[in-house]
Amino acid sequence: MFGSIFVLFLLPWLDTSKVRSSNYRPIYRIAFWIFMADCLLLGYLGGQPAEEPYITISRFAACYYFFHFLVALPLIGKYEKPLPLPEEL
Repeated sequence: MFGSIFVLFLLPWLDTSKVRSSNYRPIYRIAFWIFMADCLLLGYLGGQPAEEPYITISRFAACYYFFHFLVALPLIGKYEKPLPLPEEL
């Protein structure tokens, strides 16, 4: 539990992209919505009884939670080519 909150504290240093808006980062936008689905799945599974298959699915969903922040987010920021910014805002 502490690890999941601590990862959120590290978030400003884990996102390595120069462009912060997801409007110009198509790969990050997809990863964000997968992460949102994972959070909803974890919330649903937290309310289920502690028996199979809920335990196994919860473990995979928790692994993806940490994978998203510790692996995917830095790699997406490093290798993703953002869309060009508009001339006028």
